Amino acid sequence: MSDLPAWYPGSESKPAPMPLLRVQAFLNTVDVEDEVDLLSEPASARDWLVQAGLLGRGDELTEADLELACEVRDCLRSLLESDAYGTEQEAEDLEALRKLAAEHTARLTVGNGGVLGLEDVCGETLGDALFGLLLIIRAAQVDRTWSRLKMCANPDCAWVFYDRSRNQQGNWCNMAVCGNRLKNRQLRARRSA
Repeated sequence: MSDLPAWYPGSESKPAPMPLLRVQAFLNTVDVEDEVDLLSEPASARDWLVQAGLLGRGDELTEADLELACEVRDCLRSLLESDAYGTEQEAEDLEALRKLAAEHTARLTVGNGGVLGLEDVCGETLGDALFGLLLIIRAAQVDRTWSRLKMCANPDCAWVFYDRSRNQQGNWCNMAVCGNRLKNRQLRARRSA
């Protein structure tokens, strides 16, 4: 899809609307199928974070920053997975998000037409940018677009996609690829049983 920003990893056929696309891109910095993690190495992580607008060009990226980014990403991916299966998230699984939220402050804003919003007070560090992603998720939870962000049901893929279907029953990032793979596996398992 040519309308995607250059910082979006992969070639997404089911992108979320902005600003939720930024969260989707962050979650997809790990590609389970191809075993690529854009946040695993400081140089590639820095490049991606700068391109995505989560880190300033002149800002330092510490090992602690990178660890925080990975913890937040993994926690959010786990949250999506638990939403898909209707399971309750364990308290320790939410620790990275709780810590990030406790260390930051949001400010109420009044936009055009009197629309109320929240924004990070600081906005200067990677932690601030990650908190900004949490604010995007909060807004998406309120407008119910968060429930449309899903993880592919193919565990070999686990790509995060935006479900635009009317009934919100999408399970795969790509039915022709992941959907068929899983259906064929299930068919072979039934035949061999």
